[in-house]
Amino acid sequence: MDIGTIQPVDIDNQMRTAYLDYAMSVIVARALPDARDGLKPVHRRILYAMHDMGIRVNSSYKKSARIVGEVLGKYHPHGDMAVYDAMARMAQDFSMRYMLVDGQGNFGSVDGDSPAAMRYTEARLSPMAEEMLADIDKATVNFTDNFDGSLQEPEVLPARLPNLLLNGATGIAVGMATNIPPHNLREVVAALNCVIDHFDTIDDVTVDELMTHMTGPDFPTGGIIVGQDGIRQAYSTGRGRLVVRGVAHIEELHGGGRFAIVVTEIPYQVNKSTLIERIAELVREDRIDAISDLRDESDRRGMSIVIELKRNAQPKKVLNQLYKYTALQSTFGVNLLALVDGQPRHLALKKALQVFIEHRQQVITRRSQFELDKARARAHVLEGLLIALANLDDVIQTIRQAMDAEQAKERLVSRFNLSALQAQAILDLQLRRLAALERQKIEDEHREMMSDIAYLEDLLQSPKKILDVIRDDLNNMAEKYGDERRTRISPEASGDFKEEDLVADEPVLITMTQRGYIKRVAATTYRTQGRGGRGVTGQAVKEEDVVTIFLPARTLQSVLFFSDRGKVYAEKAYQIPDANRTDRGIPLVNVLSLDGGERITAAVAVPDFNASSYLVLATASGRVKRMPLSEFTNVRPSGLIAMSLGPKDELGWVGLTSGKDDVIFVTAQGKALRTSEKEIRPMGRQASGVTGIKLHQGDRVASMEVVEPGGFLLVVTALGYGKRVALDEYPVKGRATGGVLTADQKSMEKTGKLVVSRVVQEKDEVTLISSSGIVLRLRVNAISTSGRTTRGFRVINLDKDDSVASVARIVGEELT
Repeated sequence: MDIGTIQPVDIDNQMRTAYLDYAMSVIVARALPDARDGLKPVHRRILYAMHDMGIRVNSSYKKSARIVGEVLGKYHPHGDMAVYDAMARMAQDFSMRYMLVDGQGNFGSVDGDSPAAMRYTEARLSPMAEEMLADIDKATVNFTDNFDGSLQEPEVLPARLPNLLLNGATGIAVGMATNIPPHNLREVVAALNCVIDHFDTIDDVTVDELMTHMTGPDFPTGGIIVGQDGIRQAYSTGRGRLVVRGVAHIEELHGGGRFAIVVTEIPYQVNKSTLIERIAELVREDRIDAISDLRDESDRRGMSIVIELKRNAQPKKVLNQLYKYTALQSTFGVNLLALVDGQPRHLALKKALQVFIEHRQQVITRRSQFELDKARARAHVLEGLLIALANLDDVIQTIRQAMDAEQAKERLVSRFNLSALQAQAILDLQLRRLAALERQKIEDEHREMMSDIAYLEDLLQSPKKILDVIRDDLNNMAEKYGDERRTRISPEASGDFKEEDLVADEPVLITMTQRGYIKRVAATTYRTQGRGGRGVTGQAVKEEDVVTIFLPARTLQSVLFFSDRGKVYAEKAYQIPDANRTDRGIPLVNVLSLDGGERITAAVAVPDFNASSYLVLATASGRVKRMPLSEFTNVRPSGLIAMSLGPKDELGWVGLTSGKDDVIFVTAQGKALRTSEKEIRPMGRQASGVTGIKLHQGDRVASMEVVEPGGFLLVVTALGYGKRVALDEYPVKGRATGGVLTADQKSMEKTGKLVVSRVVQEKDEVTLISSSGIVLRLRVNAISTSGRTTRGFRVINLDKDDSVASVARIVGEELT
């Protein structure tokens, strides 16, 4: 029963209704973007208000306070900071992949600094925002009343660009949230073109097919997305989990022996200052104890967080700790939720692209209809003018005989069968337009109007042609505003898709220097020259640095790296950074987790861990060890012990053997010992080996090679002399003996001591590299054969104080 104006209500129903009304208001009018233009109401109102104020790309900047006031007073009755924060975000290059507001002043930073007060900053529309608003004055979208019904505002923008995917969106509604990552314009356009090409058979388009065009999100702050499974899941279902890493590299500090990790890109939406504070906190808590200094060297050129490490620290280990304990590796939860026909819906990638194309179909249709109506109206007027020009004397006579303009208009309508609009246009015709050239202009304009009408009528009757218009618009946008991808995607080496599938199997040369720099170059980089040539510059080495290892391999092979401390590390050849011939390369600690002061002294390319049975390892003091290759099938990132070493000894040479081979030791003073590997019993990883060659006082091993049938032993001295000696000239002797001569010891003052020896075949090529980085590649048959005790010949001409550092063999089959 009603009592006055009081009505009894069920509080349960009242609360339910009020809460649902509030929830839907937040969902539709605040938190979620529209799938068509990718904008929330506040962003749409800001852009439309700036457009309505005439603050365009080619206009001057206006105070942000003026823009905020316009938005508040006309369209968005909420707090001023809500509007200003939304506008500021659209002007931040670290938040938006493609900025919609061109800001002037302090609009915040990646450190989490707030924008300056709105009275200080200025803004105008960006070129991309102009494209979002293009054709809004051609009845392309519906308008609705503003909050007080005094003005009209657009329900959605025409949006020539797929902003939902380009800039993404983040919002928390009631009971639901959206988190859409940004993407690259060129890739999104390529995916849209794919959908347009198969629009009639859209159900047949797969996610994998779209991902060939649109490989994944592209964050404005760059970074690395680890794996593709999360991307595929997000594009398939609208939900997914992306692991995003910052980009860091390792640099050697001045003085040597110490390194620094330099972070140049951080994950999207990570606060740089908070990240630095977290690293400092980990250092204070001794959870990361290898960091000696931390500073932010970021400037206008880009981001640079420098993390200096203590001497003997393992840079790769510290970097992995940073990924584990800090936001340098973060998770981005994709939740592609947007409004479709006013309803919140999870969108797969294909559906999101389809919604945008359907929106553009409506915009193009409505724009074409608007332009058609306008063209028809103009053509109608021009037809009346042409009738008047064709009957000019009669028209003038009719007008002169009329009492007033209204009577003249009526007589023109009745006499020449004109409409009222045509008659009025004739009365408004200026006398100067009766000149011959002006009359021609009217005829040309009429002809152009008729052509436009025919085109627009044909366009409106052909959905396929409308799709072609959309495609042309998108391609123009991609060409005009497109840029390169910033975020790299690291594919996972699991499942059917492997990173090796993307790598061409080709011969390469891997070089390493004494100070720990490594690089990979194509084997064809160094052209073959004749004996005694000058070579070419092979590597820009630092002062007092020399190249120590020059290893031929193929990109898909595993490379085992052996250190002077008897440890072994493993890496795929293609994972070693590719570089130009004259580049220095990168510090080896970027590739391997080396201990402080540890040096790589030998490297072996392994085509297949089942292809050879054993590895033979030799040390500078003449110790030797044989062990099964299968021991190194799974080498952990921190390395494994390959051989225990005595005091002051170091592991220097490693060779692959079949179990039935001979090995040959060569010393610096010109002794050589050939012995069967069967005399070296197989041992475990912890064993220290046995005596391989008996050395004289002051002598040391210069090389250890595996003997090949029909081959030659190429020996090269420090001063560039070399020769080939048939391996048959070296008798097989027992282990732990002194061997035979392989050099003219009386000539060593002129030739220098033996630096390296290589077992080669007639069809092979070799590449010599000097301490200063000069590289000479030549055919083996260009080096003369000689006896064991001869001096040899000049192989490479060296400058004063230069010497041969290494010799690499390029096997004949690798030359094709």
